[in-house]
Amino acid sequence: MSAVATVPSTSSLQTALRLGALIFPLAMAGCVSTGPSQQELARLPNPAYVAMYGPQPDEVHPIPQTDISEVDPQFLRREVAYGGREQPGTIVVDTAARYLYLVRENGRAIRYGIGVGKEGLAWSGRASVGRKAPWPRWTPTQAMIKREPERNARWAGGMDPGLENPLGARALYLYDDGRDTMYRIHGTSEPWSIGENVSSGCIRLFNQDIIDLYNRVPVGAPVVVLNGPSVIQPDPIVRVSSY
Repeated sequence: MSAVATVPSTSSLQTALRLGALIFPLAMAGCVSTGPSQQELARLPNPAYVAMYGPQPDEVHPIPQTDISEVDPQFLRREVAYGGREQPGTIVVDTAARYLYLVRENGRAIRYGIGVGKEGLAWSGRASVGRKAPWPRWTPTQAMIKREPERNARWAGGMDPGLENPLGARALYLYDDGRDTMYRIHGTSEPWSIGENVSSGCIRLFNQDIIDLYNRVPVGAPVVVLNGPSVIQPDPIVRVSSY
């Protein structure tokens, strides 16, 4: 006997259509809710920056991924147009704007976000990089110990290098006419502090950024520290990476 196809009745079709009309929007809503919205996608960090601030496992003290999701994007490393008068190779620290510039050729500069401590506001002027140190040892000043004894007194004899060391992965020591100014440009164990005023320290960068800067500047590089209202005009972004 040959099979006979069963044809649904009109009432069955109407019922199925009504059920489909109810179920389809719910199914679609379920599909949409499983992925991020356009607004959520817009808030995700730029993949180039995620890579830029990624882990560095080959360091003496392996550096983990820096969470930049809560960092104001203006403080992430980038190349910008630069209209200042300083010569290429000069470091310019703009404490008011929370930026550090490494001046390059052809009206360009690499701009890094910084955090500024009390010691970072205590000195301004011209200096040079007197020495450089990877994974430096840190010793708090007497002023730091007095200001935060519960935090700093136990390190009066110095803290060994490491991820918890306040100087981070690298330090540049500024000298003026051969004398140590006690002013430092260094990494940080507190990445949330970039773009902020902080209680202690000089000029801090993300560990990934201080490594980048350290690799670009030699001992003897000139440094200009501006301490007051920013005189550097806003800089159009040239590019984020590949520089």
